[in-house]
Amino acid sequence: MESIARKLSPFALKPFPDFMSEILKEVLHANSSYASAFGDKGKLALPPARRFAILTCMDARLDPAKFAGLAEGDAHVIRNAGGRASEDAIRSLIISYKLLGTAEWFVIHHTDCGMELFNGKIISDLLEHSLETAKLTANGWEDVGQGPGSSAGRKIDWLEFADAGAAVVDDVLAIRSHPLVPARIPIYGFVYNVATGLLEEVPVPA
Repeated sequence: MESIARKLSPFALKPFPDFMSEILKEVLHANSSYASAFGDKGKLALPPARRFAILTCMDARLDPAKFAGLAEGDAHVIRNAGGRASEDAIRSLIISYKLLGTAEWFVIHHTDCGMELFNGKIISDLLEHSLETAKLTANGWEDVGQGPGSSAGRKIDWLEFADAGAAVVDDVLAIRSHPLVPARIPIYGFVYNVATGLLEEVPVPA
């Protein structure tokens, strides 16, 4: 085992404290505490007990477990930048109903979303300049990296939007119109208000 570890990584035999970041330490400590009180959660069934799924944004201010009252095993939560009905998000929803029995879906965007602060050209230009993290200034996005960057971002549909409510409508309709999504599944559209914690319903045409 030791010889394999040496081949895999020059750091494999070093103790964690020599190179663990503070964030990694915090996550592992939190996980240890969580696992110590795990109880019977290892017996939870694979299908979600409450038979619904949520598609929402990855924004750190959104906690679906809290704003939707979820416990482990209750529901599927699918997250991406913007909570968009991307090809992969729809793939997950199809698996969610076809193999795991969800019967209702929620599409939840939110106020003050970062997806409203750029467009495809802006992020592609920034990435072409460098792969370092850009910063938002009074004059817009500024890339402070030295490069090199990559033009590969120009091949990506970033799915940005200017209005969260309109994007919810677009995403609900995109999911409803997919040939692998049965008409019997209700799909609800909401905007989560980051200032109040409330879910605000978005009317979607039938």
